[in-house]
Order: sequence, then C-alpha cells, then structure tokens
Amino acid sequence: MQRICLRGGVALEDPLRVALAFLEAYPGYDSQPSDSASFDERDLRHANRGGARISAVEIAGVLERRGRIERALHAIDADASLAVRSVPWTQLTLLFDAFADIRGVGFSKMTKALHPKRPALIPMLDSFVQVYLKPEASLPEPFGERATALVRSYKQDLDRNRAALREVRRELARRGYALTEVRILDLLIWSVMAATD
Repeated sequence: MQRICLRGGVALEDPLRVALAFLEAYPGYDSQPSDSASFDERDLRHANRGGARISAVEIAGVLERRGRIERALHAIDADASLAVRSVPWTQLTLLFDAFADIRGVGFSKMTKALHPKRPALIPMLDSFVQVYLKPEASLPEPFGERATALVRSYKQDLDRNRAALREVRRELARRGYALTEVRILDLLIWSVMAATD
C-alpha cells in the first residue's frame, strides 16, 4: 500500500487502515445511494446523518433555492470528477453560489448535502478540512468563489496522491465500500485533523 502525503509533512503509511477505522466508527452516511438529478429535503436529512446539523429553519431556507440548486446540478455531469484534468469549475461555482446568503449554511453544511450528488467532484468541506486547506488558499470574497477556491486547493492534494488513493479505493471496494478518491481523501484529512485538534 502506497502512503498518502498530506500537507505539513504528514505521511499516512497505512491509509487503508485509517479509512477502515473511520468507516467502522461512522457507518451509514457513505452507504446510502443518492439520485444525482434531484435535490430535496431527504438530501438535507441525509447530510444531518453525516454530522451537518442543518436546522429546520435552514432546511426551509435551502429548499427555497431548490429550483436553482437543481438547475446547477443538471449543468454538471453526474460522473464529473476532481481526479481528471478538465473540471467544470464554472458550473461548480454556480452550484455553490445557489447556497450563498442562506443564514446558518456555510461550506460544511452545503458540501455535506451536495457530496452524494457528485461524489467524485465535491469534497465535504467541514471545519477540519477547511482549516487544513486555508493556509494554501487565498480566498476571494463571493461565497461560490470561496468554496471553489477551497476545492481547487483540495485538488492539489488529490492530484499529488492520485495513485495511492486509487489503490485505497480498490481495497475498500473489495471490502464492500464504494467510495470515490475525493471521499477517501476527505476522511483521511478529517481523521488526521481530528486527531491533532
């Protein structure tokens, strides 16, 4: 198993073990399939099972934007991936912009709701992952552009570890876990950052 090299000189010698420990500790979120074309309350409730803590008021606020969110999702291929050269950055920014100015909904809640819709493209930018990425990212002001800047920064780590992440993905699939490289890197970063918090 190849090691995963994270920022700050952190190297995970056994990333498969770390990933399996995470998946055993937090079962359920990654096992639920999602309809890639629609976006409704079920997606927000599912995000809550992944730790998003989206309140009823916030759910109502997001659902007021449902049409805009679904139009933006439709503009992004269901198989779009962050692990390829051609990433639909403009469309991704428009999708993120659909969540701008919803009180109480930031990058973490938004990406936990959107990740299952485009699992190979959208990482879950929770607070640990944002702290990990921010030193490398000079963030612009508009909400969608800031979120996209974080994802661009995230892609640097994905590209640097692509071969190792594919290896972990294959091994997880042999054990019944269907995760993308984006999700695997996400849970590895989360595990490292949570352990040092």
